[in-house]
Amino acid sequence: MAARGFAVAVFKSVASDAATDAAQWRLEPLPPTVLEDLGVLLAALRSQPPEGGPFVIACVEEEFFVIARQEGRRIALLLSDLTAAVEFPLAEQAITRLGEDPPNDDELDEVWPVGDLELFEDLNLGEDEMEEILDDLEALPEEMLDAIIERLELTEAYVRATDAAWVR
Repeated sequence: MAARGFAVAVFKSVASDAATDAAQWRLEPLPPTVLEDLGVLLAALRSQPPEGGPFVIACVEEEFFVIARQEGRRIALLLSDLTAAVEFPLAEQAITRLGEDPPNDDELDEVWPVGDLELFEDLNLGEDEMEEILDDLEALPEEMLDAIIERLELTEAYVRATDAAWVR
């Protein structure tokens, strides 16, 4: 069964006009194959302009999300729930890349994020605030992402991109 959810790329593009050459964040939908393969997700990330620290988000509906962000040659990775690795290839590939062990059977009722909680530090979303968002056990992954995106002030473009990207 194919994963349901969405994937988007977030990158800076230079809007050139006579008054300014300011870079603005752009969000674009990504193909559904990103929801099942970390290699495809990272290839989508690497295909974005490197300025400003582009990132990609893959969210598997009601289960988990992965964010990968390019910082120079380094790629920061965040998985919202380690236990998703038991059932979903993308999450399993993410924990492998992060060097984490899969959860034990007695840990499957717990939810905890793994990876780089500081990946948006330069955008004024620090580790403590990210941890607070991800520790909300009542929130669905989509709601956690909404909180992150709102904090990054990308809501309007995010809504348009995710509406176009949803695989149901």
